[in-house]
Amino acid sequence: MGYKILVKNTIKTRKRLFILIFLSIFGSTFYFLLNRFGLLMPLSELPSIVCLSPCKPEKSIHPLIQGDQLLKYKQPLQEILGSNVVLDKVSILVEKSKHRLTVFYNLQPIKSYPVVFGANARGDKFYEGDKKTPEGVFHVRNLYNHPDWSKFIWLDYPTSQSWRENFQAKLAGKINWFLPIGGEIGIHGVPAGQDNLIEQRSNWTLGCVSLKNDDVNEIYQFLKIGSLIEIVP
Repeated sequence: MGYKILVKNTIKTRKRLFILIFLSIFGSTFYFLLNRFGLLMPLSELPSIVCLSPCKPEKSIHPLIQGDQLLKYKQPLQEILGSNVVLDKVSILVEKSKHRLTVFYNLQPIKSYPVVFGANARGDKFYEGDKKTPEGVFHVRNLYNHPDWSKFIWLDYPTSQSWRENFQAKLAGKINWFLPIGGEIGIHGVPAGQDNLIEQRSNWTLGCVSLKNDDVNEIYQFLKIGSLIEIVP
């Protein structure tokens, strides 16, 4: 009798263990898919994304530049920076309202370039497909040659701040819960022979920052993985 009870208990334990393993695998796979498609935030960043008290606003890094002019646009960047450039001191400020990208060295403005943005240029990016350029502080995730736009400087969007804004917009009913946050945001050139897109301030991208090809080629050589990129309204 005791043996039969022991066998039954063993079978029950194995069933429970099997169910637990199945649920763990299913849950992990489901979470991975939701995160992969931009519907769920990374669990590692959850504490900084879900604020139980008011979140501290993201602090600006660069001093704003007065006026709308382009700083030293006609002068080669290499000539301005000199030969002993410390890449860790190079950063970028993008001002959407002024269609201006400025290279900073040691947080001092060095040279500016004309740029354009996503087709729906006003406001911050909340979800994939809204054609907006995200705002905030980012870092270069990778850099590589691009077959259509000369160079691609890939940013680490979405950041914790991006996820927080996406989550808060969903809580407030501003966007649908099933809209993914998006990704693949970067700084790149234009299709060959179409510098006029920049000259005419034609916001043609899906959310990236776009420069003339000669300009993106110039700044590309002074950036590295981890370089700081700040985008402001």
